[in-house]
Amino acid sequence: MRMGGGRSFSARPSYSRSFSRPSFRGGGRAYAHRGYAGRGARLNATRGAPRNFANTSAARTRAANATTNSRAVRNALNTRSVNRALNNSRSLHNPATRALVTSRVATAGWHGRNGWWRHRHGGYGWVGPVFWPFAFYDIYGYSLWGYDYDAAFWDYGYPDIYAGLFAPYGYDDLAGYGGYLPGNAGRNRTARDSYASANSNDRSGLTQMCGEDSRDIAGLPIDAIQKALQPDDAQRAALDDLANASLKAGQDIKAACPTDIALTAPRRLAVMQQRIEAMIGAAKTVQPPLEKFYGLLSDEQKAKFNALAARQRPARAAQTASTAQASCDVSQPGLTDWPGTMIDQSVKPTDDQRKGLEALQSAAAKASDMLKSSCQTENANTPSARLASVGKRLDTMLQAVKTVRTPLDSFYGSLNDEQKASFDAIGPKRVSATNGITTAQNDDDTPRRARGRRHHYGNVDYMIRRMMLFVR
Repeated sequence: MRMGGGRSFSARPSYSRSFSRPSFRGGGRAYAHRGYAGRGARLNATRGAPRNFANTSAARTRAANATTNSRAVRNALNTRSVNRALNNSRSLHNPATRALVTSRVATAGWHGRNGWWRHRHGGYGWVGPVFWPFAFYDIYGYSLWGYDYDAAFWDYGYPDIYAGLFAPYGYDDLAGYGGYLPGNAGRNRTARDSYASANSNDRSGLTQMCGEDSRDIAGLPIDAIQKALQPDDAQRAALDDLANASLKAGQDIKAACPTDIALTAPRRLAVMQQRIEAMIGAAKTVQPPLEKFYGLLSDEQKAKFNALAARQRPARAAQTASTAQASCDVSQPGLTDWPGTMIDQSVKPTDDQRKGLEALQSAAAKASDMLKSSCQTENANTPSARLASVGKRLDTMLQAVKTVRTPLDSFYGSLNDEQKASFDAIGPKRVSATNGITTAQNDDDTPRRARGRRHHYGNVDYMIRRMMLFVR
């Protein structure tokens, strides 16, 4: 279900690139999970193609493949268990449910196989073109409820920057997500562009992953909190301010969702930076009213508030206070090693370009060290303290992304179109190379009786249904 072929077809979603645009032309299967020999040549084979390329057989094949890819995404979103979860905001406050939803949608074109960019605890930092799905839930869940929700937030780190540099999705894969982004939700489509679902409800899936816009506080309605705590006038006013701040924070994060598809590494890191900046702003918006409200509560009210939190927590084994350290910035061994050999073989940088490549590799290593050193050694005891630690972690992530972006922009800008296409093909090429490694490593953490069913859609559906039982 990989789509190859031409540069454009009518009424397609927006595709964003940085610097000069690599040519994605030529017939055949682009970015498949198999051979990559001669990929750069095939990408530029029709550089002199006429303007009416949309009428060629390659373009028609590309449009047909686009329909197939979009159907895979639509089917993932419309699976009964995923659809029910996306339409039940309470169930999405369970981090295990969110992880299973993102795993289904992130690997829609891989028939449920785990991707190498999968987080240690099952989530995915990239779901097609969307970075940090359910970011609002991750921030608020950990800040309010503590270590039961830590992995959903602290799993993010350098592996996600690495996946931005060497994205697992090829052009064909990303085209399947195009019609489901917020910027394409209201556009009219032609029959040729039928890969984008005509049902507006289908298009809501990725938008829901972008952010939440509710006055609920970490999934708890204001009325429920008031009923449990019986606040006085001052506490009620502070709670109302917190709810309004929560609404604004969710809207700001949601507004940072991409409206087009980033096909190049520089553009993907720009998307990351925009998303993280919105999350930092959201944390700053919520911090003052959260501190004020929590500070006004008596010890008895705090105990009742924590009891409400206990009802929100998913059922899981007891954990120690050092959970965040164990789950922070963890990637499976070998999967984020610098692909120097692949770059040399595919991009064939000149001596001058190699200097820029070395600067990029050095910056990536520095970013990795920055993020590892910012992992906290223990969980904070209060919601405001946990939100402050969230803000510090996001600040470090932003600095790490900026550290990589500058040399990346310089190196990528020095490449010609064929070299850019080869560099952008490294991530998809690694999908097949690492699939066997990922499968073997996942077996270490998978019960023997479940291994045979790991790649089945039905198994994911069953797990989501089980998780949803905890929040009813």
